Amino acid sequence: MNAGAQPLVRLSSLTKQYPEVAALRGITLEVPHGVVGLVGPNGAGKSTLMKILLGLVEATSGTAEVLGFDANTEGLRIREQVGYMPEHDCLPTDLSATQFVIHLARMSGLPATVARERAAETLRHVGLFEERYRHIGGYSTGMKQRVKLAQALVHDPKLLFLDEPTNGLDPDGRDDMLGLIERTGTDFGISVIMSSHLLGEIESVCDSLVLIEEGRLDRAGAVAKFTGLGNVLAVEVDRDPELLVNRMIAHDVKARVDGRIIEVELPDGSATAEVALMRLVVDSVVDLGLPLVRLARQRHTLRDMFRNDDPSASGNVEAV
Repeated sequence: MNAGAQPLVRLSSLTKQYPEVAALRGITLEVPHGVVGLVGPNGAGKSTLMKILLGLVEATSGTAEVLGFDANTEGLRIREQVGYMPEHDCLPTDLSATQFVIHLARMSGLPATVARERAAETLRHVGLFEERYRHIGGYSTGMKQRVKLAQALVHDPKLLFLDEPTNGLDPDGRDDMLGLIERTGTDFGISVIMSSHLLGEIESVCDSLVLIEEGRLDRAGAVAKFTGLGNVLAVEVDRDPELLVNRMIAHDVKARVDGRIIEVELPDGSATAEVALMRLVVDSVVDLGLPLVRLARQRHTLRDMFRNDDPSASGNVEAV
């Protein structure tokens, strides 16, 4: 974010107390423009925070600003400038995608002619142009998710709120949806706040993240801050990985098998020691006659944040 630029979202001591539970506990945070991942386990407070930012739920104390507007008193102004893609299936089955998206465009204040043009453009963007006149009730889950994204985009918002946008999709559908979200941010310059429980999704498309645990802000920052190179060398051989692990242990080097990957702990200290260990690994692979598939410094993943208090203390492989 440029110096002096207004943050996308600004929170100050934000608290939401329900009769039985505190959903948010004194969160203070500035969120930059870009594609932002909102992360946390079920019940962490993500949905409550999103509703407060949309001006749909009033905070118990503290303040929340979105695009410079007070979420408590200017919720309507916020909703005029944002798009919202809900998690749950809430689409009318007896309307076509064109009818539905035009209707939402008109509700956002667009004139009829402009609404029709914008609906066609938006449905083309999400890949539904050829199917735009079919009733939504006959759509697949992936197509319904695209309709929800289209209605959130049709009025050209400055900010998108996406609540679990890949919910119910198969791996190919997830990849397609994530590609759409990424292009929406890069091609149109629309900022995105995306809630997801899948860390791999956040890592692949988001510039920054906000992690909430039990209603408290755990950490926030650029994704790159949490995904740098780790202190683990990942070695993949075509067979008998235990042979290499035993050879490493014989040389007082910590190593273990994780699936098809052998994780070899790199030494702390000089680059010379690191190069020497890598040479030992290569020489051992050759000596043992093991077919080498891959040898690379392992990167941190966002999942490591949940495994360690310090995100720089692990190089575990992520399976998400």
